[in-house]
Amino acid sequence: MTPILPEKMNKSFSKAQEMLKSAEDIKVYSHNDCDGISSGAILSSLLDRLDKEHEIEFISLDKLKDLKINNELTIFSDLGSGQSIDKISTSSSRILVLDHHPPLRSLNYNSKLSGRFLEINPLFYGIDGSYEISGGGMCYLLAKKFGFYNLSWIGVLSAVGDMQNTRTGKLEGINKSILQDATNHGLVDSAADLSIYGRQTRPLIIALSYFSDVTLPITNNKTEVILLLKKLGIDRRCDNRLRTLSDLTSDEKTRLFSELVKLLSREVPEKYIKYVPKLVTGDYYEFLNEEEKTPLRDASEFSTAVNACSRNKNPEVALDILKGDRVLAMDELERLTRKHRQYLAEKIRMIEDNELIVPLNNLQYFHGHGIKSEVVGTITGMVLSHGDWRKPIIGFSHVDNGEDLLKVSLRCSRLLAYDGIHFGHIMRKIASKVGGSGGGHAVACGAYIPSKNQDEFLKVFNSTLKGIIN
Repeated sequence: MTPILPEKMNKSFSKAQEMLKSAEDIKVYSHNDCDGISSGAILSSLLDRLDKEHEIEFISLDKLKDLKINNELTIFSDLGSGQSIDKISTSSSRILVLDHHPPLRSLNYNSKLSGRFLEINPLFYGIDGSYEISGGGMCYLLAKKFGFYNLSWIGVLSAVGDMQNTRTGKLEGINKSILQDATNHGLVDSAADLSIYGRQTRPLIIALSYFSDVTLPITNNKTEVILLLKKLGIDRRCDNRLRTLSDLTSDEKTRLFSELVKLLSREVPEKYIKYVPKLVTGDYYEFLNEEEKTPLRDASEFSTAVNACSRNKNPEVALDILKGDRVLAMDELERLTRKHRQYLAEKIRMIEDNELIVPLNNLQYFHGHGIKSEVVGTITGMVLSHGDWRKPIIGFSHVDNGEDLLKVSLRCSRLLAYDGIHFGHIMRKIASKVGGSGGGHAVACGAYIPSKNQDEFLKVFNSTLKGIIN
């Protein structure tokens, strides 16, 4: 049974509904990652259908403090809760915050804009914003008040893009009810499968070489993958093309599952063996209105495409695609995705060739000299297999905004999260100690800190993890 919204939360969405109905001058600020762009797409589609003139702008968190609010109604989506946006308000403005990150203010927050400031956050109602609902999910709940159930598929995309399915391999909580809306309206199909990225488009020999956040004999080794498939009697090709995960039969997937569990169980400490099946399987989410064997058919691949637009400072392309305006946007998406892949490969080679990963007692890090701050998080996750998977890895990159700031990104194996470690909470505390700000998820988080405090940040982080990382 899917959860019903708490009564007070539902009333808040009714208030938000009235705010939209009565406003004529609307500006939307949304975060510039997949969840944020999905959030913005839902809100923009909603406002289009309500025939409301509006502007939308995608921004990074470090830009919020410089905003000037000039509109009758300003909506912040997938951001705002962790920032002092009430302090940039004016007496003539109304503010609506739809966010799922830890809030600075309480549910009963009152300001000089009493009655004109509405913040809706699942954490106010005991709902986990890391796994049970995303920023896009919060925006969909508002669209649902108007009866626009056919925007539910974007809510599913935002949850997957925000990695909300990583704990159990499935969408849970309110995310599950959003998925149910999308399924009921014939927009999304979901079922259990192997957790191998690129199930629609990536050849199996490549997908398996990138599999897992635990280093295996097949990791970054296509020769070993080919030998593994031969051993299992799984053909690599069909109809003169390389097969993908979606081409495999149920029997082939069962054989591959058993072998991956065996390989992983040999590599991890005994205490983690019980979690190994969670690393190997999980639900997939297919968008039924998208063409098969394309990157937009699968939610994980679609989210990567959205992020490619964001990382190349062109979130409007992803916005157009999400809203259905695809005549010109699809060609641009293909160009940006290709450029994104090339850039990632180049920088990963640079880190590997120059042996930039520095090991400390409880973590490892690299300084990505020349790596764009927009992509350092993606690269950090991809080079985890080049270091020690048992430790979190931190990537640093200079922020190109005229300030002497570092973007900090952390990634780690999901097994550490199963240990009960939440690096997002740790990141938030330590960043604040060194004059910065940050936060995020258990296995993927980030921060902005003054460049001069990098060494202090590493010292405190490494010390904090003493006795936590085994």
